[in-house]
Amino acid sequence: MSETPDDARPPAFHVESGALRFWVDVGGDARMGASISRQTLHYRFKGDLNGSDAAAVYEAHRAEIDAAVRRRVAAGSIEPVMLREADLP
Repeated sequence: MSETPDDARPPAFHVESGALRFWVDVGGDARMGASISRQTLHYRFKGDLNGSDAAAVYEAHRAEIDAAVRRRVAAGSIEPVMLREADLP
């Protein structure tokens, strides 16, 4: 049985950090690990504050969230990119 590479895994909520972890194509063949807190998902996108719907909220707003990661990378952020509310106008 082969192991799934990190960047091929679906978005997943990490309970210990309280953040959703996911991967974003940032150009060419490059992918960047990123995360967004349950609080940011709640306050920006009306997700459950406990993070129980974090993956669903991410999928519903994936284009906007991924674009924010790309902007951060273009501005010089390194992996992993942690999105904040200010990154999502």
